[in-house]
Amino acid sequence: MQHRKAELPVNSRTAPIRVFQVATGNVGSEMIRRYQQRDDLELVGVHCYSPEKVGRDVGGLVGIGPIGVTATGTVDEIIAARPDVLTFHGVFPDEDLYVPILEAGINIVTTADWITGWHRDTNHPHPSGKPVTQLLAEACEKGGSTFYGTGMNPGVNQILGVVCSADVAEIENVTTIESVDVSCHHSKDTWIEVGYGLPVDDPEIPAKLEKYTRVFADSVLMMADCFGLELDEVRFSYELGACTKDVDLGWYTLPKGSLGGNYIKYQGMVDGVPRVETHLEWQMTPHTEPNWDIKGCYITQIKGDPCVYNKHMIFPKPGVDLSNPDNFASIGMTVTGLPALNAIKAVVAAPPGLLTSADLPLRGFAGRFKLD
Repeated sequence: MQHRKAELPVNSRTAPIRVFQVATGNVGSEMIRRYQQRDDLELVGVHCYSPEKVGRDVGGLVGIGPIGVTATGTVDEIIAARPDVLTFHGVFPDEDLYVPILEAGINIVTTADWITGWHRDTNHPHPSGKPVTQLLAEACEKGGSTFYGTGMNPGVNQILGVVCSADVAEIENVTTIESVDVSCHHSKDTWIEVGYGLPVDDPEIPAKLEKYTRVFADSVLMMADCFGLELDEVRFSYELGACTKDVDLGWYTLPKGSLGGNYIKYQGMVDGVPRVETHLEWQMTPHTEPNWDIKGCYITQIKGDPCVYNKHMIFPKPGVDLSNPDNFASIGMTVTGLPALNAIKAVVAAPPGLLTSADLPLRGFAGRFKLD
């Protein structure tokens, strides 16, 4: 059953927005815990791909005790619940799930591999033969629904790059940098896919790195769109750091000589000059050669008149014990998932179609005050 959403002002809604979530992995589990602190969002269901999770209370699945929401496993059950929005926190997109959900009039906000859709169109052809953006746009039109992709990086990091340029008269270059220790992201399957743990001279690593990070080309294109800049190409380059000793992370082992860090650049080029860039300075361990000066933050550098250097640093709230690996990991999961949760109200209020961060109002990026 289709239900076309009412296009209401963002702040006019008083009832909680009904949310159905996909996935209970690292990000999904953290978001289920976060819903318990929100009175503007109501978690009405969770879709799981693992059959052994279906039928169980999702609170138990994420370690917080029963919350009265049972995991389901079919698209029909999502549609039957008639949520206002579906949040998708799987590692990789699922267009076969997206299309019927959008056609049913249910909005989607995702943290999986989507900023503008260029990357999905270019690198992941759909079996239908249609570009993925066309497939989803048609589903949005049929259902009167909206589709939006975000995250911390790519996502908020590039929004900061755009905002920091507001007081620059003449821009020469805008670069956003993620300079982080990624060992908090306890997803062994993800890092195997990227090539971490393989010998650093393995010829497959560059292709693995690019395949996994291609969505950062989307982030460069999104910034260029905000600046009204037409790019000739988005160029990929990399440096690799080899482990100088065996490293045991507890959840993954990196042998000596294997990939343990990288510096990746996605550069938006105009007439051979890089103008808009996103860099990924990732460290799984400090014991690599070469070794980068990991700053543990997100950085915007703008060359122009005047120049800008901005650090976006994220800390746990007071009292959190960072010696506990789970607490350390939850910070990364929180900053990945919350940009999606905090954008929900703006996405639900937006006209139907495919959105990028260039389309959302400022309040679409705003957090929420806790006043009680």
